[in-house]
Amino acid sequence: RFVIKGSLAGAAVYVAYDQGLLGSGAQGAEALKKARAALPPAIHEWTSYVGWELPSTPKFDFSPSDSWNKGVQTVMSALSVAPSRACEYTAEGWKYVK
Repeated sequence: RFVIKGSLAGAAVYVAYDQGLLGSGAQGAEALKKARAALPPAIHEWTSYVGWELPSTPKFDFSPSDSWNKGVQTVMSALSVAPSRACEYTAEGWKYVK
């Protein structure tokens, strides 16, 4: 069991690496575009083979790299103003104590 689970995990990591998911943000975005292009036809073919009828997938305009960059910018902005804010809050605290 351990060997089977380990080989499945290794294969999953290899496929993720091979498709560029473990690379830079640009490589991940490119891999996501490839998946978006390839997945709907594959699912449609599989469901027609099985005989199921699935509803159409909703369209999302979501970019992981843009969201990641926005989060990084927000965190860096908060860290850059943290020392001055700490001084301001300390000064206000001393005024309150006095």
